[in-house]
Amino acid sequence: MLRVIVLGAAAGGGVPQWNCGCPVCRAARADPDQLRADSLRADSLRADSTRAMARTQASIAISVDDENWFLVNASPDLRQQFNATPALHPKPGRLRHSPIAGVILTNGEVDAVAGLLSMREGSPFTIYAHQRVLSILGANSIFNVLGESIVQRQPIEIDVPFEPMLPDGSASGLEIEPFAVAGKGAWYLEGRSHPGGGDGAGDTLGLRITDKASGKYLLFVAACARVDDDLRRRLAGAPLVLFDGTVWRDDEMITAGLGHKTGQAMGHLSMSGDHGALAALDDLDIANKLFLHVNNSNPALLCGSAEHQALEQAGWQIPADGMEVTL
Repeated sequence: MLRVIVLGAAAGGGVPQWNCGCPVCRAARADPDQLRADSLRADSLRADSTRAMARTQASIAISVDDENWFLVNASPDLRQQFNATPALHPKPGRLRHSPIAGVILTNGEVDAVAGLLSMREGSPFTIYAHQRVLSILGANSIFNVLGESIVQRQPIEIDVPFEPMLPDGSASGLEIEPFAVAGKGAWYLEGRSHPGGGDGAGDTLGLRITDKASGKYLLFVAACARVDDDLRRRLAGAPLVLFDGTVWRDDEMITAGLGHKTGQAMGHLSMSGDHGALAALDDLDIANKLFLHVNNSNPALLCGSAEHQALEQAGWQIPADGMEVTL
């Protein structure tokens, strides 16, 4: 059994973003209680294009035994997400304890690594990341609060499956295969030399995560600039795919007056359009399709909007915080 908890599904800044007055953020502020899956009244929201759920920044938790958990990316909202998720609480009666055994990083963006700083209180776990991402952590002394005698840093390689280990050295029962995805390096390194050098391979990863006992698996691709034949092959027939849903239209940040970059310039494929995710993945027979890393500019976050209806008709969902899927 592979259990997945969506801790958050929003892009950087969350929904609502602290300094944003766009239609989605205004709608989310007007409905502050509509945050988690167990509080969502889907039927009442679906037809109302003036309403939007608040969402924290993208991260998921995975487990095969309901006792030991691994995070995929550590969002800036991690403390809030932990507090809202009973499965990730310390065991009753333990003075200090965490069920988090490790964190797998798929890129070095702030959205993916900032939450590590909330895990600095002395509980052992392992960070798994490509060497290029580990080099970013190593070059920034603030991450030294995660003392390497307690928090191990384990490099992972493209197309080389690995089994993350539990803090006591025992096997987790998971197999994770990282693979390269079209994308870009962290925005804060644009125009600067990367501490890891090299050609950019490893800056953006997808993951195939498998329960070794049952063979059930999911694909996690929270950042993707292009769907190529290799990615289509990997995603075809998958029981669950969590995929980059940053923008609806490539130019939406510009046309909304919220920024000066296209989705492509930020390393993200749009949901819509002839080459967008909805079209590119439509014929792949994916059982469960969830969009992650959805930006507050994306009109699909407005319940009842034409964009929201279009993605639902295509079999996709934008998960609420706390949504669970069991494979």
